[in-house]
Amino acid sequence: MTSFDNTLEQRTPAVREAALMAALPRQIAHAQQHASAFAHILQGVDAASITTRQALAQLPVTRKYELLARQQAERANDVFGGFSAVRFGAQMPRVFASPGPIYEPEGRQSDYWRVARALHAAGFQSGELIHNCFSYHFTPAGSIMESGAHALGCSVFPGGTGQTEQQLQAMLDLQPAGYCGTPSFLKIILEKAAEAGVKLPSLRKALVSGEACPPSLRDWFISHGVDAYQCYATADIGLIAYETSAREGLVLDEGVIVEIVRPGTGDPVAEGEVGELVVTTLNPDYPLIRFGTGDLTAVLAGPCPTGRTNQRIKGWMGRADQTTKVRGMFVHPGQVDQVVKRFEQVHKARLIVTGEMANDQMQLQVEAAEHNADLKTAIEQAVRDITKLRADVSLVAVGSLPNDGKVIEDARSYK
Repeated sequence: MTSFDNTLEQRTPAVREAALMAALPRQIAHAQQHASAFAHILQGVDAASITTRQALAQLPVTRKYELLARQQAERANDVFGGFSAVRFGAQMPRVFASPGPIYEPEGRQSDYWRVARALHAAGFQSGELIHNCFSYHFTPAGSIMESGAHALGCSVFPGGTGQTEQQLQAMLDLQPAGYCGTPSFLKIILEKAAEAGVKLPSLRKALVSGEACPPSLRDWFISHGVDAYQCYATADIGLIAYETSAREGLVLDEGVIVEIVRPGTGDPVAEGEVGELVVTTLNPDYPLIRFGTGDLTAVLAGPCPTGRTNQRIKGWMGRADQTTKVRGMFVHPGQVDQVVKRFEQVHKARLIVTGEMANDQMQLQVEAAEHNADLKTAIEQAVRDITKLRADVSLVAVGSLPNDGKVIEDARSYK
């Protein structure tokens, strides 16, 4: 690829949605046929009938801990736990590992992780040199960026991590157009350059990921001559969303179907409400269907001012797995959801755990359309039935709980 085709980014939402929903049943059928894990998870599902987001929302969510458990259980026969549709050999040039360890395949197609789109949005162009400071061993981060750079027509210096002085020397000698890596390491390199009294006149842009890059750090980069943009990618999915010059949230990639669900469930939340990011990828080699990332985010209303028409998300807003131990027993967000679903008057709930260790107390704040003692007593009984623990229920007005994605808040003192 010598130039980047961005026509997909400018499709009308209706055209994009029609294309995604047409691809969805084919991907589900492919996963059922070629990935044994999904043959089991989606057993009995008629793939041809999954042509809407409402139908997709009825399928189970597979979360990372479940993927790890299946990999561990089947490691002797299939290191990928039945999730990969390709096997060792020409169709799988590389295998990577994430903490767990979870093993991920890399397919052979160009721009396998689809990061060229994010690089292009960050200002990179064909014919440039990119200094890549993501790790090249074990995890796929280095390969994720390199494959996207090659697809865009860029050369790559595989700097990897660490060795700051050698990284700086390579930048001085090679004069790269930009940087890929974590924002914290870019800051270290720029500080080292300032300390050494040297300038990096060619380094004018960056695509950063793997860590938060708050506006204060973005502004610091700009003050040092580097225009840094963020992207959100994972080892399981590849690119999910990317920042544009508008700097208003992250635009979703064209190769994924994204849902925001209530933590601990598979139920989509209302637009703008914070929840867990769930992704269905259209990658045929690693066809993850409703994969729960464990990250919290929310959809932003309206299109990107740059003319890209896909949905935008706010970016990373915390972790969705809020499981906590109370009086020696685990309490899960899914259990809070079970309580909510027992009562049609209840809209939403938030469990707050307080007290000091060995003296835990639970309060369930419940948004309800009606407030009365009988409802309060019934909800307290439901909590005991489901969690085997006691909680004080507080009925609050609909819409009064924070929109932060928290279902369980651990407010205990650990002093």
